[in-house]
Order: sequence, then C-alpha cells, then structure tokens
Amino acid sequence: MRILGIDPGSRITGFGVIEKTGSKLAYITSGCIRSGADDLPGRIRSIFEGLREVIAEQRPDEAAVEKVFVNVNPQSTLMLGQARGAAICAVVDAGVAMSEYTALQVKQAVVGKGHANKEQVQHMVIRLLRLSGAPSADAADALACAICHAHGGLGFGIGQVERGYRMKNGRLS
Repeated sequence: MRILGIDPGSRITGFGVIEKTGSKLAYITSGCIRSGADDLPGRIRSIFEGLREVIAEQRPDEAAVEKVFVNVNPQSTLMLGQARGAAICAVVDAGVAMSEYTALQVKQAVVGKGHANKEQVQHMVIRLLRLSGAPSADAADALACAICHAHGGLGFGIGQVERGYRMKNGRLS
C-alpha cells in the first residue's frame, strides 16, 4: 500500500510518500510545496496544484492529513484551515481515500509520546524509514503522518478508545 502523508501549511505544505508491505515501511519520496508570497487565493491554488501533481506522479492508495490545531492567533488558524482544505480537495479530487490525524496522534504513533518536539519526530522518522539524511521539518511531519496511518491509526494506543479504553492527555486510561 502506498501512503501519502500531508502536513498542511499556508506557506509551506510538507508531503511524504511511503510504501507499506506487510509490517515493513519503505521511503518513496518527500518534499515541500512552497506557496510563495502570493495572496491567499494564489497560495491555496499552489497547494492544490502542487499536491495534484504529487498524487499524479506517486499514485498513492491512501492519504493521511494532519488536522488543524487551534492557534493563539485566530487569523493564522483560519489560514491554516484554508490550506488544509486545499490539500483535502486535491486528495478527494484524485479519488484517494483519506484519513485525518491530530498532531498528538501522529506524535504518539511515531515517537510514543504525544507531546514530542519536532526534533524527536524527525529523528524517529529517520530511524523508522532508515533514511540516510534528515528531511526538512515539514516533510518529516508529513512522513510521520503517513507512518501513523500505516500503523492503522492503532499504533501505540491510538484507536484503543474503541476497545473500551479512553484517551486523556495523550494517555490511555
């Protein structure tokens, strides 16, 4: 199964593609779509078109998109939501099945700690995918989202809620 992970951003949107064969994960590609200094509609178009191109080239079976977190600045949160909407539209337009994960779920699945920092996520992505170099922070976040999805969203406690457990502060109880 080929999985596209997306870390949406209004200026930089990270993407990462991995392949899952049995329980093994393999790195395919990753990068960033830089939407430049255009006005917001121009940036949204860049994200949409850039992801459509990635999807056409890589032909993922499924996609995983990081959910928006509520920022201190409401304007930033709205812009991030619009970038995320462009990413979702590109995935849906291509007919690719999509799942969504919070940053906490992604970090829990990849690092084992829901409040891990960016460096810890990047380090674990390098280890899990056996990369020779470090991807950019945005690409690493997108790869982490794809890894979370590859674990079925069940890795390291995620999804256990359905089995009679509940999540509180990133921990099972």
